[in-house]
Amino acid sequence: MVTRDRPEVLDAPVLAHPLVTLEPLAHAHADDLVLAAGGGDLWQRARFTSVPAPDREAMLAEIDRRLGLHAAGSMVPWAVVVDGRAVGMTTFMHIDAATPRLEIGSTWLAVAQQGTGVNAAMKLLLLERAFDRLGCVAVELRTHVRNVQSRAAIERLGAHQDGILRSHVLHRGVLRDTVVSSIVAAEWPAVRAGLVARLDARAQARPASGEN
Repeated sequence: MVTRDRPEVLDAPVLAHPLVTLEPLAHAHADDLVLAAGGGDLWQRARFTSVPAPDREAMLAEIDRRLGLHAAGSMVPWAVVVDGRAVGMTTFMHIDAATPRLEIGSTWLAVAQQGTGVNAAMKLLLLERAFDRLGCVAVELRTHVRNVQSRAAIERLGAHQDGILRSHVLHRGVLRDTVVSSIVAAEWPAVRAGLVARLDARAQARPASGEN
């Protein structure tokens, strides 16, 4: 009988939707990600998300950091790919393989892809893997307490706020309060239906505007 040295939750398969593909993060994505981070000065304007500087050395260092965490069993990193080009990053993190439960986080997306439905499609792929493939009992989403846009998007997704971790982590030298929200397995069918409906409506109404 074949046994696995690592739990399946630590695998990083290719996940595909008509709007976006999630590929296992690799050094080959670096040049595209440099362009994505530099577009619209995202790396400077992103107040609540850590986006690497649009510099190849800095991007490779961030890729190496995420790949190192993957090797250590604490993160599963993907590149967000649209039309063959990497336009951002996302991960599974805070992984509890025994339960199992995890967080979707450390996500950033190029300015040009925001408000296009890519984020919703990406969340659908990640949640489908977490709940339908891995059997997670819950998936967390965390954000800065002052990130009003992200908090609204998480609420619109159908996640429920669990609480606020006060003075949780240092963010750019300042202590950050972190809002913790989650989706539990019993809520997943309704969340999936909502995401699918949003994406179907967008597909039928192109060009559409505003929704993240």
